[in-house]
Amino acid sequence: MNIALVPAAGSGSRMASVTPKQYLDLASKPLIWHTLSALAKVAELDRIVVVISPEDEWWDSFDWSEFKRLEVLRCGGASRAESVLNGLQTLQAGPEDWALVHDAARPCLDPALVSQMIIELVNHPIGGILAVPVADTLKLAQAGQHIAHTHPRNGLWQAQTPQMFRVAQLAHALAAGMGPDITDEASAIEKLGLQPKLVMGSPWNLKVTYPQDLRLAKLILAATGDNSEI
Repeated sequence: MNIALVPAAGSGSRMASVTPKQYLDLASKPLIWHTLSALAKVAELDRIVVVISPEDEWWDSFDWSEFKRLEVLRCGGASRAESVLNGLQTLQAGPEDWALVHDAARPCLDPALVSQMIIELVNHPIGGILAVPVADTLKLAQAGQHIAHTHPRNGLWQAQTPQMFRVAQLAHALAAGMGPDITDEASAIEKLGLQPKLVMGSPWNLKVTYPQDLRLAKLILAATGDNSEI
């Protein structure tokens, strides 16, 4: 079974908004609607599970009835890693089922990339993530925001989501390695000494982090068909 797990319990503090960023308006829909719409187009996904905070006051303000495979778990934690772990421990899945963890704030996901990812990783012993090779020149900063040196970009990739791992192994990795260094699911798996596979993603798979990212996401959605069809 393939389960999309969408942690959506955060506040999005860098958006400078009282409303959590997953509910901010994007093309006349809440941002997370576009994320769920993209996942709903992936035929290989059996379940789409959203993890929200127990105190979430926004979710029930919207109509989600069009998403037929959608489930909601009110077990979000104080961090992304905690929300994912709580979701994995609550969703009642088999240990060998695949969890595809996807950021709620990545609304421009191409469903075809997810289908290709599932095909590529379904028999993989560990799993993997969508990612893109780093194209920009990287500078390491020192005190005062001066350049310490240029960091070679050869072999460097920028992690995206979904990140696809087996339910039991990912839950174990998160429980064993929980800490500030766990910034995505792959980093928890890596902490076990395992090497997830990199699957080519897309630079359009934008993570909305800052206010200006909403404008860019709107342009991407307009260019790709805005996910209006489920």
